[in-house]
Amino acid sequence: MVDLLRTEWSTLAEVGDSLSDNDWDRGTDLPGWTVRDNLSHIIGTELQLLGESPAPLPGDPPAHVKNPIGEMNEAWIQERRGRAGAAVLAEFKDVAARRLAALDGFTDAQWDQEMPGPTGIVPYSEFINIRVMDSWVHEQDIRRAVGKPGNISGPVADHSLARYEPAMGFVVGKKAGAAEGQSVVFDLTGVQGRTIAVQVVDGRAQVSGDSPSEPTVKLTMDAETWWCLSLGRWDGESVLAQGKVAIDGDQDLGSAVVTNLAFMI
Repeated sequence: MVDLLRTEWSTLAEVGDSLSDNDWDRGTDLPGWTVRDNLSHIIGTELQLLGESPAPLPGDPPAHVKNPIGEMNEAWIQERRGRAGAAVLAEFKDVAARRLAALDGFTDAQWDQEMPGPTGIVPYSEFINIRVMDSWVHEQDIRRAVGKPGNISGPVADHSLARYEPAMGFVVGKKAGAAEGQSVVFDLTGVQGRTIAVQVVDGRAQVSGDSPSEPTVKLTMDAETWWCLSLGRWDGESVLAQGKVAIDGDQDLGSAVVTNLAFMI
């Protein structure tokens, strides 16, 4: 995990080095967040893991902040909104180096210690597993905003997207309400293309290793559309209106899956 994190942060720094002054102020798919804000968010999380705390938000949080985690994230970001992008990038490189040095010295006991994370109480090793994915996601947010696609294949991208596949059972069963015996196949095309099959068996929607020959519905989209929907970056209704997803089979279930695909907070 540390090697993957080192690779990802190095790539993120390279993207930052390529940005113009204007690029840092471009809006991203995250409401209220610029390119600068995405990097500030990563800085803040890592500073917190180094034992630091942000200054309190001045006044009420902005409208796009929906929960306590979002309020904490916003506090880190607010501290950096008036800084030049180059200064925020320099801070990121410094914080990343400090964090990697700390992680390189971790003992087995430190990796096993439990801590609160986005998915609940988890070992520190699992939290770092999530940090790799989260950093890659925000790199992609930045790349889309500035029109510099890249790093969508290789070990970090593979690691990140592999975390999303198991969540498709939750999306299909709990969020979209698929019934007993129904099945959904995600046919993802392009770079990172793959097939993900979900079947409802004994009241539980599960990702299956085998795709049914006649699924209740098949959803065809490129892999980037899938992960942008899964992460709440893109709105399902808008994506359907733009024709980015083809629904073959049960139209109601297919639409319900697409419009409920977001599973990340």
